[in-house]
Amino acid sequence: MIDLHAQPTGLDMPMCRQLADLVGEQAVNEGINQTSIPGLEVYRTDQPTSFNSTVYEPALCVIAQGSKTVQLGDKEILYGPLTYMISAVELPVGGSVIDATPSAPYLAAKLSLDQQEIAELVLELGDELPPLDQQRDCSAASCGLCVAPLDTGILQAMTRLVALLSSPTDARILAPLVRREIIYRALMGEMGWRLRDFVATDTQAHRISKVIAVLKDRFAEPLRVRELAEDVNMSESTLFHTFKQVTRMSPVQFQKKLRLHEARRLMLTEGLEAATASYRVGYESPSHFSREYRRMFGAPPRADVTKLRGDQALVASL
Repeated sequence: MIDLHAQPTGLDMPMCRQLADLVGEQAVNEGINQTSIPGLEVYRTDQPTSFNSTVYEPALCVIAQGSKTVQLGDKEILYGPLTYMISAVELPVGGSVIDATPSAPYLAAKLSLDQQEIAELVLELGDELPPLDQQRDCSAASCGLCVAPLDTGILQAMTRLVALLSSPTDARILAPLVRREIIYRALMGEMGWRLRDFVATDTQAHRISKVIAVLKDRFAEPLRVRELAEDVNMSESTLFHTFKQVTRMSPVQFQKKLRLHEARRLMLTEGLEAATASYRVGYESPSHFSREYRRMFGAPPRADVTKLRGDQALVASL
């Protein structure tokens, strides 16, 4: 387990408290709260949560208060206040909030990332970026999900971005600039090399990001590793090894998780029966689907979806 629960040093503590207060004001409901700033979400929960599976989009997330654990394949990360997380590609993960109370809820702000936007800024900065050999930890795999202690620049910029939510006119003009600053700070910081790995066209991490995009679009189709490898100019063995470095799971495991998440969405939002959803996402046997669904989500499809609908109704009534 990677533990980043310790309090980072050298930060302006009043600013840290300010971010938590601002997120708390905007996160009026438990769970995910959309905001008026495109790509910015705030999250709050007043109590520890059960383990839940989801799909992380490319994003930068700052924990303002509380702590949680995230499971990506065989990698478990425990992280807490004043750390930030970068998900460089879409990844199926599991996790739970482990430190939250009504008087001190778990609070976080998440900003979605766009690879094209990152690539354009990398190109503009050019030689002004730190040399990769100064940023890169050569002993570490280029995992698509990483966490680091929060630095002052990202903290201040995220605080200003959340503060803009109280002034729609200011937000319309200034939010794109602050968003760009956050990406810049991330590129110049401890995890900047990881972001650069996924947008530089000559890296294996970028090739894997292209494979992930294909799997996302064609997850219901049979998995053909040879074709995927040919498409990104990699050998099958190199693709398998690098894919596992990035996602901490094999392509087959990755595809299965995407299928199960999509089936869950279809049942929850479109009202499909389990058998129909299973066929829609590529399963040939509903019984096989049900077994894998229960293994991943902890309950049979119907029971799980019924509980999710009940949770949604409860949140809506708060």
